[in-house]
Amino acid sequence: MLDSLYIKNYRNLKELDISHLSRVNLITGKNNTGKSTVLEAIAIYASKGDLNLIFQLLEERGELYKSKESSTNSTDMEVRTFSSLFTDRNVGFDAADAILIGDAEKTLSGKNLLPEKTMSLRFVKYMDKTESDSDGSTVRRRIVVQNNAEKQAEDYHIGFEIKTGPLSYLLPLDEGRPYRIGFRPVDKDSNIQFVRTGNIDKGANGNLFDNITLTEEEGYVIEALQIIEPLTERIAFIEESSGERSAVIKLSGSQRILPLRSMGDGINRILTIILALVNADNGFLLIDEFENGLHHTVQAQLWDIIFRLAPKLNTQVFVTTHSDDCIKGFETVLNDSDNSSKGKLIRLDSESDRIKYVEFDAKELQIANDQNIEIR
Repeated sequence: MLDSLYIKNYRNLKELDISHLSRVNLITGKNNTGKSTVLEAIAIYASKGDLNLIFQLLEERGELYKSKESSTNSTDMEVRTFSSLFTDRNVGFDAADAILIGDAEKTLSGKNLLPEKTMSLRFVKYMDKTESDSDGSTVRRRIVVQNNAEKQAEDYHIGFEIKTGPLSYLLPLDEGRPYRIGFRPVDKDSNIQFVRTGNIDKGANGNLFDNITLTEEEGYVIEALQIIEPLTERIAFIEESSGERSAVIKLSGSQRILPLRSMGDGINRILTIILALVNADNGFLLIDEFENGLHHTVQAQLWDIIFRLAPKLNTQVFVTTHSDDCIKGFETVLNDSDNSSKGKLIRLDSESDRIKYVEFDAKELQIANDQNIEIR
């Protein structure tokens, strides 16, 4: 669990330092203040820089550039792709140019990034060096060229380094894209569920439901669906003629099996969120634009389930919104005495080309509400 969040040089977040986080964190702010960007950064951090996730994020933004031409142009396209992650698309090779994401502790002298809880992404220049080991076998090594040695490096390549704690991975950017799939597996100790704003991935939902079938967590899924349809008795995923699997629902008092998608966006959005939550045990749940498809009357009830299950599952939750109704539902649940220490609202503001933050705990939210202070 992250106690604080420090992000540097990632997209529009030149430097963002959120000093305190909670179990359930709601992030609000005007457009282009970096709400979704914060979720992306946390996703990269939680996945320990998994390439499949990074490329998925880039593709969703239309920033996954491709070239079928010469290796030189291929390198240019690779650099262009990865530069999309950096503030102002900067391509720099100094340590100060690196993206940093992680946890930081406050000290008397300032800030101290915790190495074991910090990751970095950066461009590097490297040289190939061939050596012979003690057995006479040829060993190829990649040596990062330091700034003070650049003049001595007559032939260097450009790579992309992902460093998590003491481990680092160097991706050559001039050898095509053989590393795109399966370059390194997702860390088995990391667990992250990311609910996007777009269309529901029926295949993903089916797999998530398979993980919790006939467990206690299946009961939580039914409970969440009952927020919209109180007669919900059971759900299942069945294969359609297209080969895809889709959710069906059985209501108490009826023998009919209905397709869940016939019951509206709200119940399908709730299914996506709750399946992600019960599969994010000992990890992170990220939800972009919580309110999508949800009527304001049901949001507080869904927040109640999230606040109840997040500690039980040891899950840290980060949610974005630009909806007053979402904030009101969050505030209603947070002000319950059992939940007051479990959540925090964080508002992002753009000031002088920098993103700043203001945080509200339960008491501060109540004061702001009483004084009609705008939070969003």
